[in-house]
Amino acid sequence: MDGFNDVDATNADVRDDVQDRYAAGAQAVEAALCCPIDYDPQYLKIIPQDVLDRDYGCGDPSRYVREGETVLDLGSGGGKICFIASQIVGPKGKVIGVDMTDEMLDLANENAPIIAERVGYANVEFRRGHIEDLKLDLDQLNDWLGRNPVKSAKDMEKMDAEILRLKAEMTMIPDNSIDVIVSNCVLNLVSDTKKKQLFSEMFRVLKVGGRVAVSDIISDEDSPESLKNDARLWSGCISGALTETGFIEALEDAGFHGILVDKFEAEPWQIVEGIEYRSATYLAYKGKQGECLEENQAVIYRGPFRQVQDDDGHVFMRGERSAVCAKTFNLMQQEPYTDMFYAVEPAIAVTERIEWPDDCGVRRRDPQETKKGAPKLTTDPSQSESCC
Repeated sequence: MDGFNDVDATNADVRDDVQDRYAAGAQAVEAALCCPIDYDPQYLKIIPQDVLDRDYGCGDPSRYVREGETVLDLGSGGGKICFIASQIVGPKGKVIGVDMTDEMLDLANENAPIIAERVGYANVEFRRGHIEDLKLDLDQLNDWLGRNPVKSAKDMEKMDAEILRLKAEMTMIPDNSIDVIVSNCVLNLVSDTKKKQLFSEMFRVLKVGGRVAVSDIISDEDSPESLKNDARLWSGCISGALTETGFIEALEDAGFHGILVDKFEAEPWQIVEGIEYRSATYLAYKGKQGECLEENQAVIYRGPFRQVQDDDGHVFMRGERSAVCAKTFNLMQQEPYTDMFYAVEPAIAVTERIEWPDDCGVRRRDPQETKKGAPKLTTDPSQSESCC
């Protein structure tokens, strides 16, 4: 898969170049880092201009946020998406921004109290960390290093032990704690050697039923090593981009399901050596893991295709009652599948525990299975109070 193979040492870790580029971008506007984006203007009115001017993104993942949710913004920068999400989730919601660049965090933290005063509540916080390692809070580590400077190999061993302790006992973003992860043109900035860990961390922190809404730059072809080794192109959101299929594969490999390409710009943002780099927004969901039980349930795929196949290899025929396990039955009634299937409950609920066959496949559900245990009634049309 694109991006996850061994790479040359020159692009094994690009943090310094990225930090330098975005530290400068926090001080002065850099147009080269921007794609034109139409945000909902009602949410921009209360955001200070210095935050708006230093927004470097390629989409608007905030439009996938809902009231009352806990939101995590990966690579939150100056805080624009966080401040928009703050207004959407309301006082019962919470927004967490994670970034590694001091200057961007300073900009966000300076403006957070202004936003809180204008909306009437404070529900945004910013944390210093690497988005591919959401367990380690760098502020906590820096505090420890201030008291325990590293001057020898033994000191380094102590630091490594402290890092493990902080991750285990003071986890920055705990497991299963986030409703929705958003990110705006940042995942491509992570080095190739750490992208797999990045997607794994996203999966870890999401609640079961949670989702990802990520806008990022993707490419139509693999970027050659000559481009990957160009620090300027990498920090400019170009040569670190996953391919169109590589991004989807990264989400699949991490365990996500229901993956949607919800936005795909027809025109490329940049073209380098014939390779097209464009903005796209991906949605993905967590929750297909779990045991499979037989409860005589069925779903009917509405169409328009003759058949479709889901992420577990289940094939659903249009208009046919498909026998599915209880886990799949419940999944197909949740987004993003809600408009694709009709749900058919059994006439009498199954109360005993019946394990689904090992293959967890899909077959046609005989109507007799749906009506199992129910008396064979005959209705009298003359007794009906109304017509269909």
